[in-house]
Amino acid sequence: MKKLAIIGASYLQMPLVKKAKELGLEVHCFAWEDGAVCRDVADYFYPISIVEHEQILKVCQDVKIDGICTIASDVAAPTVSYVAERMGLTANPYEAAVRANNKYLMRNAFMAAGVPCPQYKMVKSVDEAKDITWDYPLIVKPSDRSGSLGVTKVLNHEELNAAIERAIGVSFKKEAMVEEFIEGREISVEFISYKGTHYPLQITDKVTTEAPYFVELEHHQPADFTPAEYNRIYDITKTALNALGITNGASHSEYKITKEGRIAVMEIGGRMGGDFIGSDLVRLSTGYDFLKGVIDVALGEFEEPVKTINMHSGVYFLAKETENLRPIIEHYKDYPEIVEAEITDNELRNVKCSADRSGYFIYQTDSKYIV
Repeated sequence: MKKLAIIGASYLQMPLVKKAKELGLEVHCFAWEDGAVCRDVADYFYPISIVEHEQILKVCQDVKIDGICTIASDVAAPTVSYVAERMGLTANPYEAAVRANNKYLMRNAFMAAGVPCPQYKMVKSVDEAKDITWDYPLIVKPSDRSGSLGVTKVLNHEELNAAIERAIGVSFKKEAMVEEFIEGREISVEFISYKGTHYPLQITDKVTTEAPYFVELEHHQPADFTPAEYNRIYDITKTALNALGITNGASHSEYKITKEGRIAVMEIGGRMGGDFIGSDLVRLSTGYDFLKGVIDVALGEFEEPVKTINMHSGVYFLAKETENLRPIIEHYKDYPEIVEAEITDNELRNVKCSADRSGYFIYQTDSKYIV
C-alpha cells in the first residue's frame, strides 16, 4: 500500500483525505490539533504544526512516504515542497512555493516576466507607506494570508494607516502589500501541472461582498468568455506559472478584468482553489477528478486530464448579506440541482473574511446559476 502525506488536517483537507482513502492509500496527516477534523479519517495523525518543516520531514523519512501534497492552503504549500525536495518526490521547487506564498516576491516575479499585474509596494510599518502617491482607492492586504483575511479597500489617506496596521496584524511575517485598486470582474483560473507542463481545467466567475473586505459569496463555472478570451487568459496564466517556477500540482490564479479589457493577475496560489472550487466545482463542470489528479502528481502517476462533461456548477455562501439563501439550504432536497448543502452556524454575520460565512450550497445544472 502506498503512503501519502497530507499537510493540514482542517476541513479544507477533508476532500483530499477522503479521496486518498477511496484510492486505497495509507494517509498520514500533519497539523495543529485544534480543528484537525481529518484526524479521525486519516490512518495516522501527527500533532505537528504545518510550518515545522524539519519535524515533518523526519517523520516522512521514517514512514517512507511515496508522495506528499495539500489543497487550499498557501501556508502548507512550502512544507510540501521542502519535504518532497529532500526525499526526491514530486512537487514544486521549494523556492517556487515560497514565491507563491509571498505576494511581494510573487509580484516581483510577474514584473520581471512581463505578466500584467497592479502597481504595488510592500511595507512593514505605516511610515514606509508615506511616499505612496498613487490615486485612491488602494487595496491593502497581508503578504502571506488567504481567504480575504486582512484585505481592505482604502478610499483616502486617513484610512490607509488603519488598513496597514490591520493587514500587518494578521500577517505571519508582519508585512502588508499596498497596491493599485483595479475595478473589474473577478475570476479565478484553475490549472494542474506536471513536470513543467501546464494543463488548463476551468475558469471560475466570482461574486464578492465588494468593498471594503471582498469576501467571496459565489463561485460559478464555467466563466462566460469567448474561446479566444479563454485562450488569452490561459496563455497569461502559463506565463505567470513559469515566472513563479510552478511545475507540479494544482494552481489557483486570481484575476481582475476591467470594462476596458485590461487583464491583471492579482495573485497565484501554488495549490488548489478553496471554497469547493477545486475539490468539487471542477469535477461537476468538467468531469475531471481534480483531487485524484493532485494525488497522482504527488505519486508521480499523473496522466493528462480528460474532460468528460460540459456542465455548469457553482457554490453560494450563506451570510447576513445573503440571508435569502437560508430557506433554500434548509429545504435543499426540493432542488434537484443542489448536490450538497449545509448550515454551519445558525448565526448570520456581515462577513469580513471567509470564516464569517455560515453555510453554503453547491449545484450542478445545464444552465448558468440557479438563484
